[in-house]
Amino acid sequence: MNKEGQAKNPYLIIGKNAVKEALNSDRPVDYVLVAKGDKKNSLMPLIAKCREKGIVVKEADVKKLDFACGHGNHQGIIMYAAAHEYCTVDDIFDKAEEMGEAPFIVICDGIEDPHNLGAIIRTAEAAGVHGVIIPERRSVGLNFTVGKTAAGALEYMLVARVKNLNTTIEDIKSRGVWVWAADVDGIDYKEADFGGGVALIIGSEGNGISRLVKKNADGVVSVPMKGKINSLNASVAAAVLMFEISSRRY
Repeated sequence: MNKEGQAKNPYLIIGKNAVKEALNSDRPVDYVLVAKGDKKNSLMPLIAKCREKGIVVKEADVKKLDFACGHGNHQGIIMYAAAHEYCTVDDIFDKAEEMGEAPFIVICDGIEDPHNLGAIIRTAEAAGVHGVIIPERRSVGLNFTVGKTAAGALEYMLVARVKNLNTTIEDIKSRGVWVWAADVDGIDYKEADFGGGVALIIGSEGNGISRLVKKNADGVVSVPMKGKINSLNASVAAAVLMFEISSRRY
């Protein structure tokens, strides 16, 4: 660590002044971490500005902040800048329209492993997906590891970050897109109708798709398993289904 705001991780911004400048520059932000119980007057304007901009603010033990920045002078606040700018759901639909194609969207419900999200984004770009949607909370954002794992795909893949997945799913369905959830109790994906606009929901590594999100889907598909393991890694299952959908579209 050389001085305030500079760390080995180029997406980590530490200290009040550095965070303030990043907020003023409208740099894409993943989230902001504030030391638990540290509600000094000097931090309140920064926290307020984050919330005004819709940036997620999390509290953590001061030891976590110390470790994250190599014991640099974080002054109780750290910003995790996004590896790439987020888009809107409308941007994804606009991209599909510009390409003259029915929308093809991947929705990630609670993917917390950055390697999995990066791999999903990389595969999505290769499979012709128009955009990926992730929630603000209970999900990893576009951090350094996601960008590295995506291996350049973030430069071409639109990623929208939304406050409420269920509200977003209802919006997508109202635009004529059929929403499929990937889960173990679904129909064989080979039997599914992937014609027209399609959105595919991929659940988290440990808990799968949340109950309400699954309920809001139009249908559920699964990848038949022949071994003793009853599920695939999230990014592997996503890859199998994305390329199956892609093969039906072109």
